[in-house]
Amino acid sequence: MKVLGSAETMVHIDNQKGNSLYKQHAEKLIESGHVYRCFCSNEELEQMKEIAKLKQLPPVYTGKWANATDEEVQEELAKGTPYTYRFRVPKEGRLTINDLIRGEVSWNHNTLGDFVIMRSNGQPVYNFCVTVDDATMAISHVIRAEEHLPNTLRQALIYKALGFPMPHFAHVSLILAPDRSKLSKRHGATSVGQYREMGYLPQAMVNYLALLGWGDGTENEFFTLEQLVEKFSIGRVNKSGAVFDSTKLRWMNGQHLRALPSEQLNKLVGERWKSTGILIQSEGPFIEEAVQLLKDGIEVVTDSEKVISNLLSYPLHATLSSPEGKAMVENKLSELSSALLAAYDNGELSNALEEGHSGWQKWVKSFGKSLKLKGKSLFMPLRVLLTGKLHGPDMGSSIILLHQAGTRDIVSSQAAFVTLDERFAVLREIDWEALSKDQPPLEPAAIAAN
Repeated sequence: MKVLGSAETMVHIDNQKGNSLYKQHAEKLIESGHVYRCFCSNEELEQMKEIAKLKQLPPVYTGKWANATDEEVQEELAKGTPYTYRFRVPKEGRLTINDLIRGEVSWNHNTLGDFVIMRSNGQPVYNFCVTVDDATMAISHVIRAEEHLPNTLRQALIYKALGFPMPHFAHVSLILAPDRSKLSKRHGATSVGQYREMGYLPQAMVNYLALLGWGDGTENEFFTLEQLVEKFSIGRVNKSGAVFDSTKLRWMNGQHLRALPSEQLNKLVGERWKSTGILIQSEGPFIEEAVQLLKDGIEVVTDSEKVISNLLSYPLHATLSSPEGKAMVENKLSELSSALLAAYDNGELSNALEEGHSGWQKWVKSFGKSLKLKGKSLFMPLRVLLTGKLHGPDMGSSIILLHQAGTRDIVSSQAAFVTLDERFAVLREIDWEALSKDQPPLEPAAIAAN
C-alpha cells in the first residue's frame, strides 16, 4: 500500500516530462467528452464574474464553450486563439465520498461550475496535477487539512472521469490558536527550525503534534516514535479542531528531555552551557552532577542557561529584603551566620565539601547539633546564607557544585558567578543590626570597592 500524507507536498515530475503526461490525460478526457476547449478571453471571464456578482450568484463559469460545435472549435484553432481545458461538471446529481475522519461528505454538482484543468500556456493546474500524480503512483490514502475539501470534489470528479481507482480521503481538522482562530504566524513561531532553535526536541514535537486531535484511548500522553507508529489509527482522529497549547508542548518536551539517556542529556546540556559562554568545558564530572541536579528545572534546552546561572548567582540582598527573608533575620539569622563563618574560617566546611556528599552530610549534622537545630529550622536559614535563595534544588549537592566551581577551572570569567569565598565575604560585612532596622546589607560590589 502506498500512502500519501499530503498531495500538495509531493515533488512533481520534471516540467517537460510531467507536462507531457498531463497533456496525454487531458487529451484522453477531451476524447471522452469530460473536458472541452474553452476559448474565452480573460476579459470575457472577468465580465462573467461581474455579472454573477450583480446577480448575487456564485462566480462559476457559464459554460459558453461547453456545447460548441466541431466547426466552431476548429475555426478558433485555425485562428490560433489561446484556449484552456475545462472539465465538464455534471449539472445534476451529487458526488459523495466516504471520508475516513468525517464520514460521508457530499456536494451538489451545480455548486461548482466547469473548472480549468490546463491553462492556455500548457501548464496543468494544481487539482489536475495531483490527481494524475497520485493515480499514476498508486497512492492509496490522501490525508490532509479540512480546508482541502473543495479540492477533493474536483479531484474526485477527475478520478472518475479517467477511470482511476479512488484513493481513501481523510481531512484532518485545522490546528487552532488559543482564541480558537486558525493558527498563523501572528501566534508565534511556526517553522520546525524555529522550534529547534528554541530548544525543542524532534521526538517531543512529533509526540505533541500526534496528540492534536488523536489519542490511543488511554490517559497516556507520552509516546516514543515507535509507540506512535504501533498505536496510531486514523479511526481515532477527532473531527473537531485542536488548540495548540505552548505550555503543554513545553511540558511534553521536558518529559522527553528527562527520558533521554544520561550520556545524551549531559552532552546536550553541557554543549549548551559551553556555547553560551557560561562554562569553559562541556563534559566531565561537574557537568554530569550539575545536569542531574538541575534537570527537573529544564523543559526546553534553552532553560539550561537559566538554571545554571541561578545556581551560580547569590541574590542574598534581595532575599533578605523579602518578607520571608526578614522573618529569618528576626529569628536570629545573625547567630547562625556567625557560626557558619567560624566553620568556614577553621576549614571544617571546606574539608567537608572536599569529601563530597558524605562529608557534607556528616558536617551539617554536626553543625546542627552544635546549634541545637535540625530540620527546617536548620536547613532553611543555611540555604539562604549559602545560596542566597529561599528555595532551590538539593542544598548539599548545590554547595558541593559551588565548591567545585570555585576551586577548579570550570566557570567562564564572563559568567555572573559568586564563589563561596565571595559569599562568605558578603556575610562577613553584613550589619545585622542595621538590617533588622530595614537598612539594606552591603552588596558584593560595594564590599569589593571597600
